[in-house]
Amino acid sequence: MSSRTWTIAAAVIALSAGPATAEDDAAVAAHAFSANIGVVSQYVFRGLTQTAEDPALQGGFDYSHASGVYAGTWLSNVNWVGDVIPEASASLEADFYVGYRRTWGSTGITSDFGYLRYQYPGSYPVLPPGLVKPHSDEAYAAAGWKWFNLKYSYSLGNLFGVEDSEGSGYLDLTVTVPLPASLSLVLHAGQQTYGGSDNDALFGYEDYRATLNYAFANGWTASATVTTTTAKDAGYLVRGSNLGDDQVVIALLKTL
Repeated sequence: MSSRTWTIAAAVIALSAGPATAEDDAAVAAHAFSANIGVVSQYVFRGLTQTAEDPALQGGFDYSHASGVYAGTWLSNVNWVGDVIPEASASLEADFYVGYRRTWGSTGITSDFGYLRYQYPGSYPVLPPGLVKPHSDEAYAAAGWKWFNLKYSYSLGNLFGVEDSEGSGYLDLTVTVPLPASLSLVLHAGQQTYGGSDNDALFGYEDYRATLNYAFANGWTASATVTTTTAKDAGYLVRGSNLGDDQVVIALLKTL
């Protein structure tokens, strides 16, 4: 539902309900809606290019409640599905997630638990041997303190098209360092493991990322990112290039 529709609906409800009370204001304040849109020079996820080094348009919508419950969706164009599965027509990633986060008193420690669905809508008339449809489901848990955030994601089924890969995991350590002049530095290290007898030897890898962000006063954020991985050609060589090759990403994001 668009923000304009939400505004009209809220006005109709307010007129029909009579004068607002403090309880009404508190109930409204408990709910928060936001949206984001961005353009990137390429979409890189867990160190792997998702768009064959081509640009991507991305955006999403989020809802959060004062209790800590949240839900949202996020979209981006992708190339990798059609590159890996030539008969597939999928060129969109649609993510859906729901979770619960909280801050533990004055300790500054945060926790976050949730579920994330990666959906790649399209047709899959023929699947190569060893591959299944790339739709994936993950449960995740994270803990944060000051600059540090540690997160683990666990696949509830096959992960990103790899057959018999249930139980795959991704461990993610991110450090966000505030800098002067609206700048911040984000450092990341991750390890992707794959379930299955031989899957991890072929598809398991580590990835590393460094991002410099600049936050403008009007809500826009610009960033420059460099990435590298240990992804093996045997698992990630597509059309003559390794999806995990060293990459540079330039991005511009607006939060609404």
